Amino acid sequence: MNRTRMAERSRTILWCIALPVFATGCATPSEPPPPPSGGQTPNMDFALFASTVEPVLQQKGCDAGGDCHGGGIRGSLALSPAGAKDVQFDFTQVSRQVSIANPDGSPILTEPLALAAGGTPHPYKPFATTADSEYVAIRMWVENGTQP
Repeated sequence: MNRTRMAERSRTILWCIALPVFATGCATPSEPPPPPSGGQTPNMDFALFASTVEPVLQQKGCDAGGDCHGGGIRGSLALSPAGAKDVQFDFTQVSRQVSIANPDGSPILTEPLALAAGGTPHPYKPFATTADSEYVAIRMWVENGTQP
């Protein structure tokens, strides 16, 4: 037998052996991979939110209708409207604005903060500096909930 014929026959044998393995592998369902894990879970304090953060949101008008967060989702935040407060709903929504990996970079802290003080784009900037007592109250709530 010549060398070309032997190589062709070897490839044919190899395919005959490998094909059932590939076909079986494709036909057998596999378990989906587990979801990512290992990250921190926030432990946001509802009582602290209700007593310190919610009043600030109300006082600053964040829960107003129209183009504000009380008018439905604006950006990624929705709040219950001023006339129908639901503190639990607001707590859940605002908790989603907290970054465990970077608490100081949490949208609930950066969006209402003036750009000159390190804020991010947002149409309304109620806090001129990070020293504002109401800003500090929100920051303390975020910090408290993101500590391991």
